[in-house]
Amino acid sequence: MNTIGAILILIIGLWIVKKIVKLTRKVMAKRGVDITLQKFSGDLINWTLKILVFITAISQVGIETTSFIAILGAAGLAIGLALQGALANFAGGALIMIFKPIKVGDLIEAQGELGVVKEIQIFVTKLTSPENKLVIIPNGILSNGNIINYTEEGKLRVDLTFGVGYDEDIKKTKEVLMQVMLNDENVLKDPIPTVNVSELADSSVNFAVRPWATPENYWDVYFGILEEGKKALDKAGIEIPYPHRVEIRK
Repeated sequence: MNTIGAILILIIGLWIVKKIVKLTRKVMAKRGVDITLQKFSGDLINWTLKILVFITAISQVGIETTSFIAILGAAGLAIGLALQGALANFAGGALIMIFKPIKVGDLIEAQGELGVVKEIQIFVTKLTSPENKLVIIPNGILSNGNIINYTEEGKLRVDLTFGVGYDEDIKKTKEVLMQVMLNDENVLKDPIPTVNVSELADSSVNFAVRPWATPENYWDVYFGILEEGKKALDKAGIEIPYPHRVEIRK
């Protein structure tokens, strides 16, 4: 009877395990969890439950399982300590894939690195830097640190500063710089760009020029407004102060 019970435990237990794994993968797929995480988690749950079914079955036929469980526990502890970094990265990867603070194609800044997310794997996340370098960040420290996502909101403010001489007309300067931004097709009209006096410096009146752009057009707007702003100020006869060297001859 014990042998028959053990066989029934194996048959029914393995059937239940199969259903649980199938249901788990179905739920994860419905929630949009990454396919890699689905497979890894499914395999982990599958083998863990199968081991429990096997231990229950052999205990049914009278085999002492205490020592077997102790050995498994010790082995699990040793493996866990040896792979604690990898396990932390796996947990971090799982959190990133479930909660999705970042996704492939996002421009992010994390752990002192700036780049576009190229790939999110179970243990690491790969970025492509502005210099086209491959940056690999372990998911453990990535998920536990600060992440700045420049893409998520869809709009970025570009912060620029222009300095003009104290003798120049403030209203005219603001009009010239505003027109430069309105003429740039990459500058968003909503939110509306702004120009304001930001500082009365030692040798210049500084203007905070704030256009808005999409993440992919950020640098085009940044460099374009700098160049066109300089040209427009020169054309309007508005002086941008710079150090002058006066040579005195004796």
